[in-house]
Amino acid sequence: MKVLMLNGSAHQKGNTYLSLLEVGKTLEKEGIEYEIFQIGGAPVRDCIGCGKCSEKGCVFDDDKVNEFIAKAKEADGFVFGTPVYYAHPSGRILSFLDRAFYSSGQAFAFKPGAAVAVARRGGTSASFDALNKYFGISRMPVVGSTYWNQVYGCVEGEAALDTEGLQTMRNLAHNMAWMLKCFEAGKAAGIPLPETERSERMNFIR
Repeated sequence: MKVLMLNGSAHQKGNTYLSLLEVGKTLEKEGIEYEIFQIGGAPVRDCIGCGKCSEKGCVFDDDKVNEFIAKAKEADGFVFGTPVYYAHPSGRILSFLDRAFYSSGQAFAFKPGAAVAVARRGGTSASFDALNKYFGISRMPVVGSTYWNQVYGCVEGEAALDTEGLQTMRNLAHNMAWMLKCFEAGKAAGIPLPETERSERMNFIR
């Protein structure tokens, strides 16, 4: 089993990365593989609502979204990490996930997910809430911890000093591993995925 983690920061070895790494090291101890996928500092396109993704995935191929989607199809669980900018997730992770989920939502369905927010001081709860929206609309069980999944740090490496934050990351990893093992046991026992109704779709204004 493997958990695919997404670093939504342009700083590849910053505090968001350190927080995800703490999750990853604990997953390894639980016998779960992990990968930290880096969005990086290159530009990320926003979704333009063209609708072409239903034919062949996202039409933009000049960033890493389609590469991430290919990995997501093979992953068993997800952790999305973001720095906090102006009390919300980074613009790049929102653009990235909008396109990934809109073009390939089935790659995430029924797989557990968790969000992690990293900040100097404020905005973690709002950022955490924003990323959780992707899970709720995509039939994904949400993995919790012993506190909301947030870590504090300003300059690079400072997250290592947030002992409770890192503890929260480790407990998140234990809970993710437990959930994945439960799902694997359910699959082995022949328990099918739930049925999904899709017949009703109604706009507020017709």
